Amino acid sequence: MGKYFGTDGFRGEANVDLTVEHAYQVGRFLGWYYGKDKKEKCKVVIGKDTRRSSYMFEYSLVAGLTASGADVYLLHVTTTPSVSYVVRTEDFDCGIMISASHNPYYDNGIKLINSKGEKMDEETILKVEDYIDGKIEVPMAVRDQIGCTVDYSAGRNRYIGYLISLATRSYKNIKVGLDCANGSSWMIAKSVFDALGAKTYVINAEPDGLNINMNAGSTHIEVLQNFVKENQLDVGFAFDGDADRCIAVDENGNVVDGDLILYVYGRYLKEKGALRNNTVVTTIMSNFGLYKAFDELGIDYEKTQVGDKYVYENMVKNGHRIGGEQSGHIIFSKYATTGDGILTAIKMMEVMLEKKSSLATLTSPVRIYPQVLKNVRVKSKPEAQNDADVQAAVKQVAETLGSTGRILVRESGTEPVIRVMVEAETEKECEKYVDSVIDVIKEKGHCE
Repeated sequence: MGKYFGTDGFRGEANVDLTVEHAYQVGRFLGWYYGKDKKEKCKVVIGKDTRRSSYMFEYSLVAGLTASGADVYLLHVTTTPSVSYVVRTEDFDCGIMISASHNPYYDNGIKLINSKGEKMDEETILKVEDYIDGKIEVPMAVRDQIGCTVDYSAGRNRYIGYLISLATRSYKNIKVGLDCANGSSWMIAKSVFDALGAKTYVINAEPDGLNINMNAGSTHIEVLQNFVKENQLDVGFAFDGDADRCIAVDENGNVVDGDLILYVYGRYLKEKGALRNNTVVTTIMSNFGLYKAFDELGIDYEKTQVGDKYVYENMVKNGHRIGGEQSGHIIFSKYATTGDGILTAIKMMEVMLEKKSSLATLTSPVRIYPQVLKNVRVKSKPEAQNDADVQAAVKQVAETLGSTGRILVRESGTEPVIRVMVEAETEKECEKYVDSVIDVIKEKGHCE
């Protein structure tokens, strides 16, 4: 991670941590960097979510890019995966998505996407940061070298067409609930499901610039749970602010999170003989119950650090077809280079229709284990984690649990916090074992 850019872009409170000047500088550098060795102008595509500040950042990025000689294609309000799709299927040098994903409306972010539709490489991002810090000088474009803007809503429509093309069957007479989080998916998701014949019931699709993710979407799944039950729907899908996540709800109102989605689709691929390398990629935070269910099916799995960036890197390196996070970032490498909430919903519909099964039936073999996670504020994360007595306490819990659960202790990437997580047969056991490790951290004087 760099000075400004983390694992998912440059993110922070608008005009506090991330300012219009920052956006202008990002545009200035990228417009010059991708155009300096080309005879023709470089081409950059921009999308944004529904936050009030997204418009401000869009104009600032455009000013920087065109001042450096780039032509800028505007998708307007759209999803992160749609920007990725447009970049990789057309002749663009890079893409930019303006979004803070599931964060509150007053935050925003700038996500950089390379010409393959993947997250920008670390080397280029560090150069952007050097420019922001005044370590690099970039010339202004003049005369006919100054760039222009192009209204490119056609690119968003092509993406909608692509999603529709991926459905294997009609959704006729299926009652589907969609929670758009008052974010990027508010027009796109309904268009896709309507076109496929579903009886579409939509909530949180009235963005006003301030209500994105507010008691809505994948981070407030209880809203969709109630909606599905009240309206007796067959299935529901909730997205986050930029629609790269999806959490589902079955016909009984039960949550189907990223782990259960990985199980359903991983099993489906294996039964078809299409699960490449017989492997599903997860993160270390996936539930113990998922791994037990995979073991019963004879499906292998790999665990990465938390973050869809690491999941995708593993998939590319090893040629795996499906991977994701508990939070609903699911990557289908055959169809996309990033998590895509609407695509995830389409793939879940595919399994339901092809197997003629409800989502509750498809997830029923998995027993999700109770989980307790507590954060401990510490003076030094490495010292606390590497303390011999703390490690001994963790080892003792792991040995006691054996094959009936697990313990995970890791450092937060953003806070002075150690996270202690236990999964076990009962919540009471989880609490007991988490507290036993935290007690040792406190006794050794590591807490603030």
